[in-house]
Amino acid sequence: MPLTLNRAEQFLTTRSLSEKICNPLQTEDYVVQPVDYVSPPKWHLGHSSWFFEAFILQQNFPGYRNFHEDFAFVFNSYYEAMGKRVIRGERGNLSRPPVSEVYAYRKHVTDHLLELLNREVSDELLSLVEIGIHHEQQHQELLLTDIKYILGHNPLLPAYSDKPPQEYPGPSEPSQWISVPAGTHTIGHHGAGFCFDNELGCHQVLLQDFDIASQPATNQLMLDFIADGGYKRFELWHAEGWDWVKTENIQAPLYWHCIDGVWHYYTLQGLIPVKPEAPLAHISYYEAFALAQWKGFRLPTEFEWEAAQSMFDWGLRWEWTESAYSPYPGFSKAPGALGEYNGKFMVNQKVLRGASVATPPGHSRATYRNFFHPHLRWQYTGLRFAR
Repeated sequence: MPLTLNRAEQFLTTRSLSEKICNPLQTEDYVVQPVDYVSPPKWHLGHSSWFFEAFILQQNFPGYRNFHEDFAFVFNSYYEAMGKRVIRGERGNLSRPPVSEVYAYRKHVTDHLLELLNREVSDELLSLVEIGIHHEQQHQELLLTDIKYILGHNPLLPAYSDKPPQEYPGPSEPSQWISVPAGTHTIGHHGAGFCFDNELGCHQVLLQDFDIASQPATNQLMLDFIADGGYKRFELWHAEGWDWVKTENIQAPLYWHCIDGVWHYYTLQGLIPVKPEAPLAHISYYEAFALAQWKGFRLPTEFEWEAAQSMFDWGLRWEWTESAYSPYPGFSKAPGALGEYNGKFMVNQKVLRGASVATPPGHSRATYRNFFHPHLRWQYTGLRFAR
């Protein structure tokens, strides 16, 4: 079947947005990698192009020639089946290829993929393109949060842009408790529309009655937690979380700076005073758990969150849950390299639900299962209480 106009527009819009995110950067910003879990912006641009080239063009475009034979080694992320690659923590050493060549690579891939898709193509190929689009959208969120980490750890704390995503939305309504009666709930993706494989396996879950907050926790809660010595009270923390606090000397959320006794927060627009009414961001699972303990509440499970999500607004912050990232009933990995996309990460990670201010349009849904290690907090991560 030929590519529909909407699908073509979606593909081109996605490719364009990745580059738009990078427009405010200086050339030097494209290569920086302060820590191993933050990738240089240049690498994201190349990797999202390599994905289309490796998984679609090489197999489906007759006579296709790779833009550069070494780019697979440079831009492969974690796909063991696709060959050797640069170690993740060494991506910042890649002064070459230059930024200009990476953009040329992007154009090469985009042009060839459009040419391929405007021929007669199978539903299977269109499905691969859809995965590639959503894969690049994932990297668009990573682009923004990695850029924020790069600039937010520059001693000058430079602004990324005067018109970044709105990190601090206006005041919300006071939080109320939403009561959910005990019962059986359907969990997982069902019906039409795209989803990742870790959302499949629609199943029934029996939940006891519970309450969940109508609003995410705010900065005011964290200010009160700090004032009450929350980061110094071992009884609020998991043992592993307490070790993390002591080892890393954690005293506040990521990007918070106490200046002359006043807490400030680094945003993509630069350093501003912390707004108490804004939703809390950039906290680890350890901190989310400790905050809940301090208030006498708990974190919801991902199943409680999904069962209740239609009754509250979400999408400003990824919300930590109490659920371990594990497979749904009947989960099976796809054959070949694409089977490495999600399944092999189902260990030692916590599920987050919702979306964030950095999530691209059209990339959020109620069944989306994000996941990170408990100590990570460079994403827009927050929490919502349950009891």
